[in-house]
Amino acid sequence: MSRRLLLLLGLLLLLVPAVAAGCGGDDDDGDAAGDTEAATDGDGGASGTIGVMAVWTGPEQEAFQAVLDGFTEANPDVTVNYTSAGDQLPTQLSTAVEGGNPPDIAVLPQPGLMTDFAGQGALQPIDFAAGDIEENFGESVIDLGTVDGTLYGFLFKAANKSLVWYNVQAFSDAGVEPAEEWEAFLENAGTLSASGVPAYSIGGADGWTLTDLFENIYLRTAGPEAYDQLAAHEIPWTDQSVKDALTEMAQIVGDEQNIAGGASGALQTDFPTSVTQVFADPPAAAQVLEGDFVAGVITDSTDAAAGEGFDVFKFPAIGESGDVVVGGGDTVVMFKDSPAAQALVTYLTTPEAAELWAERGGFASLNRNMDTSVYPDEITQTTAGALSETEVFRFDLSDLQPAEFGGTVGQGLFALFQDFLRNPDDVDGITQQMETAAAQAFE
Repeated sequence: MSRRLLLLLGLLLLLVPAVAAGCGGDDDDGDAAGDTEAATDGDGGASGTIGVMAVWTGPEQEAFQAVLDGFTEANPDVTVNYTSAGDQLPTQLSTAVEGGNPPDIAVLPQPGLMTDFAGQGALQPIDFAAGDIEENFGESVIDLGTVDGTLYGFLFKAANKSLVWYNVQAFSDAGVEPAEEWEAFLENAGTLSASGVPAYSIGGADGWTLTDLFENIYLRTAGPEAYDQLAAHEIPWTDQSVKDALTEMAQIVGDEQNIAGGASGALQTDFPTSVTQVFADPPAAAQVLEGDFVAGVITDSTDAAAGEGFDVFKFPAIGESGDVVVGGGDTVVMFKDSPAAQALVTYLTTPEAAELWAERGGFASLNRNMDTSVYPDEITQTTAGALSETEVFRFDLSDLQPAEFGGTVGQGLFALFQDFLRNPDDVDGITQQMETAAAQAFE
């Protein structure tokens, strides 16, 4: 045999192990690697049928279906069956979990549901999407979706509750501009009052509007770490940080001559009326502090036109708080792990998925890499765009509490903040009542 042939045989022998390593190995490991690639790349490699359940009906369902169609276009071998559960979603999901047949993926309207299902061992971790979530949404969304150190969900559809809606003509007549800082905001309130229009419209008959106002002030005065601690009752409601926030809040709710109808009138004013009376002719007040859903009330129940009759600005910063947002939203979780389910979860983290719904309206996202110009109008570009710009997002604090303390009409925080509206000077007394109620709820 020639020397040249021997060298060739030697090279072939050296190549065999490398080829075997690339093609062989444990079948399970090879499948797992392939599944992960299909799930994370969204390149059409996944296959199968998966079920998705959410609350969305009507136009929202149609918009979400457009998002799902975008996914199946990229993954033609996956079939997605959507079930709209409406307000019955918590009940339907609980029944499905108990029966051992939950959907592959669900979108939950309350963070407490995610915590409950995670505690039951019903959810699958979505750590495979952690990098995409952090890159597109930031650390706040990772924190929101984490239970006991494990990532189970992420906020796909968000709501912005850190907004001030104002009567353009009332501001113009008073010669004031939207304020970015708290002190300027309070100064504007005085100027508006002097012009003949009360500064504030407060829907105190619905206690949740008062908790929203407190949460915005507390996040800005105490900071996100204290906000998380208070939400988990790791610090008491008698903490000085709570008292400081209530003292700031009293500059609004205690300015009785500057509230439409005074404190007693505010306690009889429901949320829709608190909006419509700002945009009546003549207006009963110049501004209302509430979430992005105010826009729907204005357009459905008043003649005010965007930019001419009404406009919106961000809730002002307090001290060094910077640009922070309190809000709500819908969280994607996974009950059944599969390459197709992983592929859909990963797809929903992308800017492209957010943009498909955003361009149709009625949607906001914390995805900071999406093109906010796709939002259909300037108002939405302001309200929803603020979400993608913020570095700190916190879920509505009252929604994170046990129901009997945080979110039940006529009791808990809703009723206690109504009491505070009646008597904003008694900060020590109301915080003690809040702590007593919280301690009982967290037992």
